[in-house]
Amino acid sequence: MASIGDFDPLQATVPATKIEITVSCRNLLDVDTFSKSDPVVVLYIQGIGSKEWREYGRTEVIENTLNPDFVRKFVLDYFFEEKQNLRFDVYSVDSRSTNISKHVSLKIQFVWAFNDFLGQIFVTLGEIIGSAGSRVEKLLTGLPGKKCGTLILSAEELSNCRDIATMQLCANKLDKKDFFGKSDPFLVFYRSNEDGTFTICHKTEVVKNTLNPVWQPFTIPVRALCNGDYDRTVKVDVYDWDRDGSHDFIGEFTTSYRELSRGQSQFNVYEVLNPKKRGKKKKYVNSGTVTLLSFKVESDFTFVDYIKGGTQLNFTVAIDFTASNGNPSQPTSLHYMNPYQMNAYAMALKAVGEIIQDYDSDKLFPALGFGAKLPPDGKVSHEFPLNADPDNPNCNGIDGVLEGYYQSLRRVQLYGPTNFAPVINQVARCAAPVTDGSQYFVLLIITDGVISDMVQTKEAIVNASVLPMSIIIVGVGPAEFDAMEELDGDEVRISSRGRYAERDIVQFVPFRDYVDRSGNQVLSMARLAKDVLAEIPDQLLSYMKTRDLKPRPAPPSYTSASQQSFHTRI
Repeated sequence: MASIGDFDPLQATVPATKIEITVSCRNLLDVDTFSKSDPVVVLYIQGIGSKEWREYGRTEVIENTLNPDFVRKFVLDYFFEEKQNLRFDVYSVDSRSTNISKHVSLKIQFVWAFNDFLGQIFVTLGEIIGSAGSRVEKLLTGLPGKKCGTLILSAEELSNCRDIATMQLCANKLDKKDFFGKSDPFLVFYRSNEDGTFTICHKTEVVKNTLNPVWQPFTIPVRALCNGDYDRTVKVDVYDWDRDGSHDFIGEFTTSYRELSRGQSQFNVYEVLNPKKRGKKKKYVNSGTVTLLSFKVESDFTFVDYIKGGTQLNFTVAIDFTASNGNPSQPTSLHYMNPYQMNAYAMALKAVGEIIQDYDSDKLFPALGFGAKLPPDGKVSHEFPLNADPDNPNCNGIDGVLEGYYQSLRRVQLYGPTNFAPVINQVARCAAPVTDGSQYFVLLIITDGVISDMVQTKEAIVNASVLPMSIIIVGVGPAEFDAMEELDGDEVRISSRGRYAERDIVQFVPFRDYVDRSGNQVLSMARLAKDVLAEIPDQLLSYMKTRDLKPRPAPPSYTSASQQSFHTRI
């Protein structure tokens, strides 16, 4: 056993425990005129040593109820040595607006047009965990002179189980509950707790007007269903949906993860029982049956699993050298080389690159320019190497890329047009042969204006969406970037010639949205990097999952084949 003298605090990085918090409310204020409230709970966290509260997340909205049990959980990192202050605000949402006004003072009583404040509580994470059964009930406050009801918080440590279960169920001959129709059934899943209570973990959709519903397949983390205890009781309630929120109870049954994992069999046909009906009717048999149609389990690998397994992020930069940026020798130019501070291009490049370079073992980055006339013959190029070496466009680290960028500004003539397709296709050609999950390609395009080859760019993106590749576009300057928003594909999946992109691989942000008003460049760069890189892990995972690629061990020595591909193709 090591002595206290052997303890090195620099080596003692203890991982945080993951805590899942379940939220319920009872006896909320009824603020709706013709129905009950439509509550939602918003969690705010206070930073250590700070008075500011920042929103951490929110539950789903449950319509027409004063006693909601929310399915959506809050998962927090728990640190025993820290005081983790939490604030839970409850609102009634009267529209689908996501804009919830801030209620910052207990002395203010104010009714918003779209979101009625119903009360709040303050609590620490340690207080929840340290309470009996890790369960806290607190009276809601914030509306003087009114009883706002109670907020109930339950905490449970999450297991390390990362399996994902997908299942589908149907029912047969359920009880008829509607006077003018049949029933509108849905299922509610609960996992049991050690104290005999139950925690809600899933709701199915409602199937209208049938006694023999077939619900859509749904996916649920195994730890949400049983938290790694395969024999833990899972209770399922069957309800008939009613518009006013007073859903009629049809019956219930119990099962377990181990039982469900047997799949479709006679063991997974369940009688739906209603205890009240069984107590009243001697000939009562059941209120129908529920049958498990299918069940499968898959491992839910994370971004970190793939990085640990040796997946390399290959980072390529493409910079806009078109004339619309302005003469680099003039202070009004977006490419102006101010001796005292970086321009927007350099800031965007450094902000994103300094984070991505940590995931690339050789730190060699292909860096390209487009839209300039090159010496000595003045030929326009849309994929020229910033370091002026066509045989090896790699720059050593982000500082090497910045050096190549500054050299190019002195060497080339800004011209046009603004064509994206050549650099996208260039990176795509390098990504195409890599099908084993060992590498993932990230292209950063920094530009000032309107795309000239929109049709070709959309086709290049659709083609690239089947490859291990993501595209980040940072718009600099005051221009309108409507075309970039279309490429982003968050609202409508991008298409070309009738083909839709297999995945959303483009993330666009305008740099001006991240500029700190006080002129703090470090803060501006941090904000930018956070947003433009936020989608990369999910985009990588979506590619790996669609190709059924599992994380693999990293080879003992690693030479990036992608860089070799660039050497031969550029």
